[in-house]
Amino acid sequence: MEVRGRGPRGEAPWKKLSKEELENQYSPSRWVIRRGAEETLRTYSRIGEEATKNARATRRSLLHVPYGDGEGEKLDIYFPEEVSEASPFCLFFHGGYWQSGSKDTSAFMVNPLTTRGVAVVIVAYDLAPKAPALRAGTLDQMVDQVTRSIAFVQKQYPCNEGIYLCGHSAGAHLAAMMLLANWTTHGVTPNLKGFFLVSGIYDLEPIVYTTQNAPLLMTLEGAQQNSPQLLLEAALTRPSDPACHVLVTVGQHDSPEFQRQSREFYQTLCRGGWNASFEEIRDADHFEIIWNLTQQDSVLTQMILRTILREH
Repeated sequence: MEVRGRGPRGEAPWKKLSKEELENQYSPSRWVIRRGAEETLRTYSRIGEEATKNARATRRSLLHVPYGDGEGEKLDIYFPEEVSEASPFCLFFHGGYWQSGSKDTSAFMVNPLTTRGVAVVIVAYDLAPKAPALRAGTLDQMVDQVTRSIAFVQKQYPCNEGIYLCGHSAGAHLAAMMLLANWTTHGVTPNLKGFFLVSGIYDLEPIVYTTQNAPLLMTLEGAQQNSPQLLLEAALTRPSDPACHVLVTVGQHDSPEFQRQSREFYQTLCRGGWNASFEEIRDADHFEIIWNLTQQDSVLTQMILRTILREH
């Protein structure tokens, strides 16, 4: 069954765009509505820095915890006031096109979630420009790191009341790849209860033809091997836990290509038997959608809390 409005793979809508328009569609800062691109990026960084500084000052935490041997393989754990190993845990993977961003400026959701009894883990992974060698396996490395970070949290807190994954933009791609993870090689099956995929990229093929690919050096084959959209379309297996909820969200003012990718990924999830839902967050662009997670009453914060807390 084809997604409505889309032909076979060779007729993917993005293939009809000029090189300039494709670049435009996959440049999120060009679509902001209330600020200029540079001011938006500065604001995004400032809010992330302030949220992280506030979280580290007001919450009990374990910072820079290694989940592997690599220099970049570290995570921060923020606990609710009543610390319990049986808390639900929400892991956050930052965006930045796999080449920028940091766990040290990404604690957006910490205070709103820990206030409600949810432990929050902010995960770092090696970025493309910092990789020892820029090869096609760079994305493979990031996916492996994210997989191992989740296995680490499960092993450290085996009595958790559920592990939830939240990713923004490139981080949403990495979180979505976990829908297909093979946990047997990690010696543990994480207690995954939900995914919150925010303004993500699920088909990496268009990125190959943009300047965003310069530090990634991603080949077409590499893009296909790391595209959850394509992998899920071909997957024969069903979800191991039918109750695991996948929330796909995108901003009303995200670019049309980001919106298309989110809707098509949601539809692919539904066809695959996943318990999925889709939400367009009104009056939010690619950056506001995530920095609004600092607010307890934001639409997306409330969606995340309802999903987590109704489990308990």
